[in-house]
Amino acid sequence: MRVRLQRLLAAAGVASRRGAEDWVRAGRVRVNGRVAGLGDSADPAVDEVELDGKPLVLPERASFWMLHKPRGVLTTTRDPEGRSTVLDLLPAEARRGRLFPVGRLDRETEGLVLLTDDGDVAQALLHPSRGSEREYRVTARGRLGDPERRRLARGVELEDGRTAPCQVGTSRYDRVADTSTFTLTMIEGRKRQIRRMLRAVGHPVVGLVRTRMGPIRIGRLAAGKARRLRPAEVRELLQHARRHGAPERP
Repeated sequence: MRVRLQRLLAAAGVASRRGAEDWVRAGRVRVNGRVAGLGDSADPAVDEVELDGKPLVLPERASFWMLHKPRGVLTTTRDPEGRSTVLDLLPAEARRGRLFPVGRLDRETEGLVLLTDDGDVAQALLHPSRGSEREYRVTARGRLGDPERRRLARGVELEDGRTAPCQVGTSRYDRVADTSTFTLTMIEGRKRQIRRMLRAVGHPVVGLVRTRMGPIRIGRLAAGKARRLRPAEVRELLQHARRHGAPERP
């Protein structure tokens, strides 16, 4: 991805953007051996950028992975009791880094877990004040009626306070299993929140899967499998994070 030279210099920590503009004007910056001009850009992945004849050293780019967490796996980096964690399901190339899960799913909840080493992006996705959505597919006991759907949407009073308003999709009732399945889209994630919300309205959860975080969807990724985010997904995720308060970066 091509980035303005001022941003690259600022990201390397050698100057402010304004100071970097002065250095470019002074001819101190070269790209692939050519003196750069104001307004020029470079792709740090393929171009050689020099300042005063020395290669510009940029911080390593963040890593982003997605995992389809199955039941029984802990969303943590390690467990003192030796139980299986999300890091155990990652390939060796991912475990060599310093990835951490963005938020948590309880042990019995399945679905999308994003892992990264970028704390700013994680904060933008998680903090309720940032308004980033998380979507779940919920299967609950009994027939979920309109009154219960409205209670969930408005917010439910729990022991740790009222939940934020959320979006409740149309439910599908299975007569044989006596269960209702629907989507729940929310911007906060307290401990076991969805399970407590459904219990409060009289419909205990029997199945819970997270299907989306921000713009990233789990798609057809099989349970227990992980993959690195594709470049287009990373770009979309970073744009989403910036809209929700993360600082801009090259």
